[in-house]
Amino acid sequence: MENQAGHRGLKVYQLSYQLAMEIFHISRSFPKEETYSLTDQIRRSSRSVPANIAEAYRKRQYTKHFVSKLSDADGEGSETQVWIETSRDCGYLSTEKCAELIERYEEVGRMLGGMMSNPERFLPK
Repeated sequence: MENQAGHRGLKVYQLSYQLAMEIFHISRSFPKEETYSLTDQIRRSSRSVPANIAEAYRKRQYTKHFVSKLSDADGEGSETQVWIETSRDCGYLSTEKCAELIERYEEVGRMLGGMMSNPERFLPK
């Protein structure tokens, strides 16, 4: 499963990075009073997903560490979903956009789950 592009070649990394960038752009329209709370939280957790995937990929020769970092990425994705729902309920995101983002984070979670269930597929050759 080794890819010349390293972690950047993983579909789960690409999707999570796109989501983090989308969250960044969306959160730019959040009210100023949210700058150090919701805006900061949603940006941090969304950015942690691809960052943890990249870290996991570098540690993949150590199966337990690899799975642990993927689990961290999955946890950050779940946290981001809470902030997305909070954003919707505060009136900063439409119900439709919320549902779309949640579904895409669920896809990331499924992909991470598959990687955690089969870590040997990602061992360095």
